[in-house]
Parts: sequence; structure tokens; C-alpha cells
Amino acid sequence: MSPIERFQNIIDCSSNIVFFGGAGVSTESGIPDFRSQDGLYNQKYKFPPESIISHTFFVNRPADFFDFYRDRMLYLDAQPNAAHIYLARLEEAGKLKAVVTQNIDGLHQAAGSKNVFELHGSVHRNYCMRCHKFYTAEYIKNSVGIPMCDCGGVIKPDVVLYEESLDGATIAGALKAIASADCLIIGGTSLAVYPAAGFIDYFRGRHLVVINKSQTSADARAELVMNDGIGKVFSQLKI
Repeated sequence: MSPIERFQNIIDCSSNIVFFGGAGVSTESGIPDFRSQDGLYNQKYKFPPESIISHTFFVNRPADFFDFYRDRMLYLDAQPNAAHIYLARLEEAGKLKAVVTQNIDGLHQAAGSKNVFELHGSVHRNYCMRCHKFYTAEYIKNSVGIPMCDCGGVIKPDVVLYEESLDGATIAGALKAIASADCLIIGGTSLAVYPAAGFIDYFRGRHLVVINKSQTSADARAELVMNDGIGKVFSQLKI
């Protein structure tokens, strides 16, 4: 039996599936990841990218932060790929109960997924730090310098930067979904970012599947591991 056939059998016999995904889910939509050879952390910038996307840098050098943010983190023309689309259809069929994502691009929702826990926030939500007025990602993309609210406050993306805490309600919902799943699919993530990567330890179900181009810390306990592109894998599956 091929790995795809085994994966199909796991999906067919599962009724409470949760998907836990990372940057590799969106690379096939043209959004770069962080740690691969072509990822953000291997690009040459005036400041190290991992420093730029920190709370301290945002506070101390907001103009430089937004220059980088517009250029390297806002991909508003990106479209859902085969993975996003399959997961949305699987949710519509009643088998997938939740998507837990480390991505901030909103592509799962764009594909039609409803129950999405965005651990690191979303570029599509932006709020004035003074009056909390909402602004779209398009507003940030088209702004110049530091985006300012009508009230004079700085507009901050609802994205979790380094040194910031994850949202408590999002954590609770994600952990509850993972803990109650009978099948957990981990895809497109190296499981190197904590605390998010530790969430999979709450899984107590029957089937653990890992789809990632490189090895992960969950491979040893997975029932099935596929080192391939996630869109390629999902495009071969049926609902």
C-alpha cells in the first residue's frame, strides 16, 4: 500500500480530524517560510529578520519595522493552494474539526475554512494602539512610513511578535481541539517554534500523520510520515 493510500485510509476512518500547520503550507502559494535556504532568516537585511519582528524593534524602530513588514510579510495577492482547499472541503464534509495554524496570511479562511485557530495572529487585522479602530491589511500595505490612525495613534498588526504572548482564548481553543481529535495531521512545519510546537503533545488520539519536506521532532511517534510538498500530497486525496 502506498503512503497516499495509507493516508486516505486514515482520513476515511477518522471522524474528528485536526490539522496543525506551519509556513510550509503557504510556500506553495508563493509566501516564503522562515528557515529554509530561501527563507526570511537567510535573507540579507540591514537588521536580522528575527530581530525586526520583535516587540522591542517594533517599539524602538517602527519605521524600519513597517518597511520590512510591507516588503516581506504582506502577500495580499497570494491565493489558497491545494492544501488549503482540501482542508476546507474536509471541514465542510464534517470530518475536519479545526485548523490550528502558525501562519498569519489568512489563506485557510480564504479557502473556506471556518474553525481556524491563528496562533500567531493575522495580517488582516490591524488596530490603533490608542483608540483600537480597525484597519485592513490593504490600508497597511498602501501606507507610507509608520501607519497612523485618524486619532494620531500608531496602527499595529494583530500579529504576535517575538517577546509577545499568544492569545489565551486561541490557545485554549487550539488545545481543546487537539486533545479531542482522533487524527492529528501535522503539515508544513519544522516544529521549531515554541510554545506552538508543544501543542501537539496534547494529542491523545489514534492517528498521527506528519507531512513535511524535512524531518521533525514528531516523526518518531507518527503512524505515517511523508517528506513531500503538502499541496502535492493533498491534491491526491479524496474527501
